[in-house]
Amino acid sequence: MESHLKMVLVVFFVLVLGISTRTVDGAVSQSTMKKIDRMNRKGPYLGIIVPNSFELTPLLQSASFVTDQKLPSLDFSGRRFRFGRLDNQSVVIAMTGLSMVKGVVHYGIAGNADPQLQIGDVTIPQYWAHTGLWNWQRFGDGPDDLLSLESFGDYTRDVGYIKFSEFNNKTETEKSVDNFLNNAWYQPEEIFPVYGTPEIRQHAFWVPVNKKYFALAQQLLDLKLQSCVNTTCLPRAPIVVRVHRGISANVFVDNSAYRQFLNSKFNATAIDMESAAVALVCKQQKTPFIVIRALSDLAGGGSSVSNEASTFASLAAQNAVTVVLKFISLLSS
Repeated sequence: MESHLKMVLVVFFVLVLGISTRTVDGAVSQSTMKKIDRMNRKGPYLGIIVPNSFELTPLLQSASFVTDQKLPSLDFSGRRFRFGRLDNQSVVIAMTGLSMVKGVVHYGIAGNADPQLQIGDVTIPQYWAHTGLWNWQRFGDGPDDLLSLESFGDYTRDVGYIKFSEFNNKTETEKSVDNFLNNAWYQPEEIFPVYGTPEIRQHAFWVPVNKKYFALAQQLLDLKLQSCVNTTCLPRAPIVVRVHRGISANVFVDNSAYRQFLNSKFNATAIDMESAAVALVCKQQKTPFIVIRALSDLAGGGSSVSNEASTFASLAAQNAVTVVLKFISLLSS
């Protein structure tokens, strides 16, 4: 069991993070392996993944977090892995990466695609997808035409597409005008699950969070959250809500037209740049996970408080931490 855990951590550090070591032969250094081996004997851990330092700080400063006294952290290839306990759970906390084998709780702030919710609300999506992988169709082809390389199984029209002519400025005659950008078809990611056949790819678009974790999150809905920053308060008290879908891409969405499209096309609520990566790696590694995202703004604007992320980002981050701490306490019980 001990050697198995060691291999898990080597795979985690070297393959999942996609990093290189400093030794000539590419091996993990002996001192680092000793530390990994030492922490393995204390595991398994619940991994907590955080995108940014201002979202990490409230958790580290919380009275609920107790740092491991013998090895509080492990610095490896530009990342710091912090070890400790939250309630009765052994945890490892890192920024933008994955952790050890028990489960993953990913949290942070996100843009909002649902105008029925507001800044400060904390969302817990049931499914996550990466919407940044496209097959951009050539001008003149339409929905009934095969995509390039589709016949080889590399691309698909199953997920759907965005038609750019639907976003043209209206002409005087209100007639539809073609757009040279044509259509972009959303594509699933290719993964190679640890439980699958080696080198046989599987496709994944909507990735579900762990069913047990999502069911447990039902107990978070009455949690009291912060609603004011100094003397500036939100119109109503923020709430915790389980939602259907969240999406991620390497795009900062501050455009109301695209936000409305994502909400109507995919029934998406939370929009961020990291969570789908966590979801896909967890699916590939067969690791349970959940994502908790507090809303910092309505993407693209639309109301009096919708684009005040600079004012309420700290509140959103704190609300996310509040929900994470309560969720971990529920796991412990």
